[in-house]
Amino acid sequence: MRAKLSDKHQKALNFFDSKLNGKFITHLNSCVHCGLCGESCHYYLATKDERFMPARKVDLVASIYRRYHTFAGRFLPKLVGARDLNDETIEEMVDVLFGACTMCGRCSVHCSIGVDVPFLVRTARSMLVEMDLVPKGLQSTVDAAINTGNNMGIPRNEFVDTLEWLEEDLQMEVEDDNAEIPRDQKGKKIMYTLNPREPKFFPLSISAMAKIYYAAKESWTISTNTYDVTNYSYYSGDNEGARELTDRLCKEMKNLDAETLVLAECGHGSRAIRWEGPNWVEKEYPFKVITVIEVIADYIRSGRIKLDPSKNTQLITLHDPCNLVRAGGIIEEQRFILKNAVENFIEMTPNRENNYCCGGGGGQLAMSEYNERRVESGRIKADQIRATGAKIVATPCHNCIDQLMGLNSDYKLGVEIMTIGEIVANALILGVE
Repeated sequence: MRAKLSDKHQKALNFFDSKLNGKFITHLNSCVHCGLCGESCHYYLATKDERFMPARKVDLVASIYRRYHTFAGRFLPKLVGARDLNDETIEEMVDVLFGACTMCGRCSVHCSIGVDVPFLVRTARSMLVEMDLVPKGLQSTVDAAINTGNNMGIPRNEFVDTLEWLEEDLQMEVEDDNAEIPRDQKGKKIMYTLNPREPKFFPLSISAMAKIYYAAKESWTISTNTYDVTNYSYYSGDNEGARELTDRLCKEMKNLDAETLVLAECGHGSRAIRWEGPNWVEKEYPFKVITVIEVIADYIRSGRIKLDPSKNTQLITLHDPCNLVRAGGIIEEQRFILKNAVENFIEMTPNRENNYCCGGGGGQLAMSEYNERRVESGRIKADQIRATGAKIVATPCHNCIDQLMGLNSDYKLGVEIMTIGEIVANALILGVE
């Protein structure tokens, strides 16, 4: 018989029960324990810790289902591997589902029957939200976005100051006093978002895109109030927080009367806003949503910008962000861009949908308690990079950039990490109609 649950545990189980639709139950019960997922997971490959195998993560969540929703689980729990939702189970859930999973989806691609492991992991994380058990670093990142409007807690006046001096630099670089980084301008075609790490630590990423927009003669603006492309509530499992952050972008699009929301180089931001967002706000967007990678590729195809590949001569390889590629289908656009912007491009092996996660997703960069494990799991990506012989690693995601910069240092790769926008800006030919 099942033990009486505490109020907190019961609240979490009630949430779990509310999610028991056909999709959830099917994925909970479909794993055949073939082991293929282990060879797809960078955590397991780097550590050989069997707890980190995706099938074990699935079984951890499924064990709760068996305990409370099957006859055998209720009366013969040990026989069927059913587990009580107790402190021991919950401690393991936090450690494995937050601390050893980036929800990258590579395991699902290689699963013999297509179990959606990231979906199960995120649903289980949402259970932990109900018990206030999100790791502190990740929760503080979510709180900063909710309370200040961006996940870095950048004050608006500081952000505006940054954009103003970047605009002055842009004018000097393109030798045009009319060049601008438009702020809060209504009726523009594009409202462009940013990862807050750009104004805080990587302002040249903003400069690069401003230069590209200038060359393309684009109608665009940045909101100085609501510009954060990230949504760490997606990673934490906080559906209400995810809805709030998505709704703010929707309201700002309406306020600025913009046609298209352009998502900056951010893998999970692209997934959260473009694909998950309508589910959270429970409506279709009344505007178009597109990634900046697609925008740049269109500029090249249409001739709105001209590039000189000889301005990027070093050997460049490409890291595919998991949420942009496996979960978002943006696969060939970045390759098309690089082949037009650089002289020497080499693929990692494997690549595209099969590329390994860098280890920076899933909120890992915000959870300092798992830093050692994150870096260890990143060895798989470091080995991929080293094998290419490349001098520059391009990736259209700032989370990936942060992780890759760490791996570059820890594994002494001797490479430079750049966004796609920075590489394109380097190759621009200005003053050509």
